[in-house]
Amino acid sequence: MSKFNLQTLFRPEVLALSAYHVAEAKGFIKLDAMENPYTWSDELKQIWLERLKNCPLNRYPDPEARQLATTLKTLNQLPDEIDLLLGNGSDEIIQLLLMALPQNSHVLSTTPSFVMYKQISDYLGLNYHGVSLADNFELDLSAMLTAIEQHNPAIIFLAYPNNPTGNLFDENAINKIIDAANGLVIIDEAYEPFANNASFMNRVANNVLVMRTVSKLGLAGLRLGYIAGERQIIEQLHKIRLPYNINVLTQTTVQFALEHKAVFDEQTAAICAERTLMLSELNSLSGITAFESAANFILFKTPENQATKIFEAIKAQGVLIKNVHPQGGLLKDCLRVTVGTPDENQAFLLVLKMAL
Repeated sequence: MSKFNLQTLFRPEVLALSAYHVAEAKGFIKLDAMENPYTWSDELKQIWLERLKNCPLNRYPDPEARQLATTLKTLNQLPDEIDLLLGNGSDEIIQLLLMALPQNSHVLSTTPSFVMYKQISDYLGLNYHGVSLADNFELDLSAMLTAIEQHNPAIIFLAYPNNPTGNLFDENAINKIIDAANGLVIIDEAYEPFANNASFMNRVANNVLVMRTVSKLGLAGLRLGYIAGERQIIEQLHKIRLPYNINVLTQTTVQFALEHKAVFDEQTAAICAERTLMLSELNSLSGITAFESAANFILFKTPENQATKIFEAIKAQGVLIKNVHPQGGLLKDCLRVTVGTPDENQAFLLVLKMAL
């Protein structure tokens, strides 16, 4: 007989959750996780491996990844008074932000949006509020302002571009939300490389912070995110950041990759060009409505009550995309596909046509 009772050992918020599920992708054309499909040239890999030879694996890494943070500050043209905190992916940064809040704090975002805002808020026992987007996936500014007045959120998360819808919210609406907020406003720019320079990085000041990641750029396996904000805010987050959260191999590799950023810029341009072609081809299909995207994925609507059937038919042909229909609401009947290589995209379009 067990000596403990799960129902009393763990907090109810944790017991009520379901674990974040990642689909098994082995053997599939993988277009479900917004990854850059391109790898490095053999020549670049050899130069990178030479750099790794000098990594002091027997020593702890720089706890604040100062060289890499300086490089990121320079690339983003941030002034001296703005600091960075680096995290094990954006997820850790979201967790740190929410862990720093007092009990019973309120957190606000949109519905739909990145699922981890709600997931982490829930398991920390915070009060999460998701305000539904308008039918065109734009911010419902009136509803957002009402929610701010009603709940006085300590943190507001706005994904820009939004995931899973792919669109950029109206800049003026975001500015009005910032003006109305008493707490922090986190602009999550995970997909900034594909958004044609749309960014709030030059607005970082006071209660506005901007969060980014190198995952979508082509370094998803390294799990590195960062957030820019005023020094007094970043200092508080460093207090609860676990020591040595960015390992030496990640620090060295991201530093190396940013020194060769032109390679990733070229890949990003190729992805954006493929995105345009895919949007056109998807919208030429009967019964399919593909929505404009400023990210490296496309959300599209299928005929009514056919999304899961189409998803399963595509999967059976060896192509893995994301079924967002079960989330309901504005995502009813919708699927999401990552923009891959030209061959991957054509394979997807072929099996999609077969599934319709």
